[in-house]
Amino acid sequence: MDNSLLLQLVTGSVIGLGAGYVGSFMVLRRMSLVGDALSHVALPGIAIALLFNFNPFFGAFAALLVAIFGIWLLEKRTELPSETLVGIFFTLSLAIGLLLTPEPEILEALFGNIAQITNIDLAIAIIAVAIIFVIMRKISNNLMLGIISKELAQALKIPVNKINLIFLFLVAIVVALGLKIAGTLLMGSLVIIPAAAAKNASVNLSQYTRLAVLFGALSAIGGLLLARYFGIVPGPTIVLTAGVIFLGTLVFKK
Repeated sequence: MDNSLLLQLVTGSVIGLGAGYVGSFMVLRRMSLVGDALSHVALPGIAIALLFNFNPFFGAFAALLVAIFGIWLLEKRTELPSETLVGIFFTLSLAIGLLLTPEPEILEALFGNIAQITNIDLAIAIIAVAIIFVIMRKISNNLMLGIISKELAQALKIPVNKINLIFLFLVAIVVALGLKIAGTLLMGSLVIIPAAAAKNASVNLSQYTRLAVLFGALSAIGGLLLARYFGIVPGPTIVLTAGVIFLGTLVFKK
């Protein structure tokens, strides 16, 4: 196994772990379409990073932060559902991103290019996913209570809005991390499909989150290996691998 493939596999598996973990709570919160739309919101940030030649992760993350704070503030002030606001940001960001992205790099922005993964990207992924796991462990109980009953959580003085903002912040991190391997069009699927597969095969919450993490990593590793073997694009292959895992778990659906 050459060093470039090993680097891609390790980076992909780390990102898959984070995507599966965050995705498990997104599915429970019925935010699947929100997660998919947020990956498109990153496109203007990627375009700016490509224009000024710096790491696309930072451009994507900055664009996602702006969108998330905008959605959070507008949701509080207008009482419009988050899905509506995400849809607005999604379409505006996609239009701006397509105008700004240099034509030679448009396919890379839309579908990712894991061949350009570097050791710096791996280091960023490891640190960011570690942060995601630590923060999620701290907020998961209160987040779950807010999912079950927002009114009960508020009655218990749990800062529901603050926790929701923190969770969206973690979603932004994992989406920005995965854009190099899946691109803006497909990263949302890598967050959602492993979690949906885990929901089919699990019988309790603890098993559900562990399986989501496992399926996220397996999707990335399996997709990268298949892409290398057949000489095809990795991003779609990773998502298709996740889809095969999902179909397989339908057999074990409880």
